[in-house]
Amino acid sequence: MELALVIGVIVVALVFDYTNGFHDAANAIATSVSTRALTPRAALFMAAAMNFLGAHLGQEVAQTVGGGIIDPPDGVHGLVIVGSGLIGAITWNIITWYFGLPSSSSHALIGGLVGSALAASAVVHWDGVVEKVVIPMILSPLIGFLLGAIIMIAIFWIFRRSQPAKTNRGFRYAQTVSAAAMALGHGLQDAQKTMGVIFLALMVGGHVQPGDEIPQWVILAAATAISLGTYAGGWRIMRTLGRRIIALDPPQGFAAESAAATVLYGAAMGFGAPISTTHTITSAIMGVGATKRLSAVRWGVAGNIVTAWVLTIPASGLVAAVAYLLFHLVLE
Repeated sequence: MELALVIGVIVVALVFDYTNGFHDAANAIATSVSTRALTPRAALFMAAAMNFLGAHLGQEVAQTVGGGIIDPPDGVHGLVIVGSGLIGAITWNIITWYFGLPSSSSHALIGGLVGSALAASAVVHWDGVVEKVVIPMILSPLIGFLLGAIIMIAIFWIFRRSQPAKTNRGFRYAQTVSAAAMALGHGLQDAQKTMGVIFLALMVGGHVQPGDEIPQWVILAAATAISLGTYAGGWRIMRTLGRRIIALDPPQGFAAESAAATVLYGAAMGFGAPISTTHTITSAIMGVGATKRLSAVRWGVAGNIVTAWVLTIPASGLVAAVAYLLFHLVLE
């Protein structure tokens, strides 16, 4: 029974990883596709490959998710808590994907884990939630907005005497690099979150110890799942990020992607913080657009996105709590 549950939770975690891939595929490539720097299929292939590589660059975020958010009990009860948290995250991913809202898969996962842990009266590390989730959740969009604006202003100044057509053509090539950097950062951040959850399930099931390294097969499985999900694409959300917030040109796309990638690397490598790639790239796009003129940003669409951000943790937590109660009745 317990081994079957461990396997089941791992499968559900990889399903979450897959949904994370197609839900967040737009994060890395929407700007490049909207500016025609890359074709949609080439952009998806590049993003999938870079996601796979990014998943192998570190384990700091995985360690935070695997041991710094909740402390479920060992055995069947703990596995039910982890599995229910994943159900909450997957459900919210699918809802926001259907409506084309670029919400955070990362915060859906955190919200799901916390919601199921609360329903089960398990230990929640609130200091870890505040330090590693809430504070970065607030700071990363602000930094992304400001950094996007700063890079865009620098581009305006450096290329102020260049011919617009020649500049746009050059930045279309540059966007290939910035989009790849963004996709690499997405793999670094989001694939690690699934690794952390799988490690948590293995630990609760008694197959690894808290101080162990994440097994190589877990890294490969998470990297593969998110890459396949990315290649499946996320066209609804891509339209929101690529066109509905602001109509981007190549220099703007390059500035937004560069700013977002910088924030992703800094959070993962420097703090092990599981920040949202969605929040980061969306706020960077807004910062870039605001340098042109404030009215260039469609703030109504931005407001809808922010609403989805606010709802993500409590909504996924509520679904996870209900899932826990149902599974608790059936399996325990």
